[in-house]
Amino acid sequence: MKARTARAPGEVRIIGGLYKRTRLPVLDRPGLRPTPDRVRETLFNWLGQDLGGWRCMDVFAGSGALGLEAASRGAAQVLLVEQDALLARQIGQLAERLRAAAVQVRRGDGLSELARCAPASLDLVLLDPPFDTQALLPAALKSAARALAPGGWIYLEAGRRWDAAALQPAGLVCQRYLKAGAAHAHLLQSAPESY
Repeated sequence: MKARTARAPGEVRIIGGLYKRTRLPVLDRPGLRPTPDRVRETLFNWLGQDLGGWRCMDVFAGSGALGLEAASRGAAQVLLVEQDALLARQIGQLAERLRAAAVQVRRGDGLSELARCAPASLDLVLLDPPFDTQALLPAALKSAARALAPGGWIYLEAGRRWDAAALQPAGLVCQRYLKAGAAHAHLLQSAPESY
């Protein structure tokens, strides 16, 4: 029996900025579910088109689409963390091809990397884990909230809607929300008393 090899069943594209229209291959990997173009476009409309100077972390990088989109829009530092070696290598090759100097790709556990971030060190935290790992989200949200700079943002994509009661333990409030297919997209900030 032949060993199963990874194949590219599709692709996504960078929506705006310096790398606009760049196509990103999507490998056939367990749990990989890239954020659709339409949802990413909405997210970056919410955030504004210019992320100049922002410090960002894509905690579950997957295809790299979210983090590379942030870099395309001028983020000064973008750390993409991915546990899957093949995906991490692909993101690194994409960043190299794009000459994306602001991008750093690290293979490893995104939650551990996020927990090591200094308090108030990030302007944008991107949380889009595979839907079968949603149990990680409460800890991820707490770590993200601690790492968030005043006025910073957390993007959460999950298999369900997170209401105010679910976000309260992390000291977060939802500012924007969108449901697209099975994905629930949330744009979060620290609750006002958390500043």
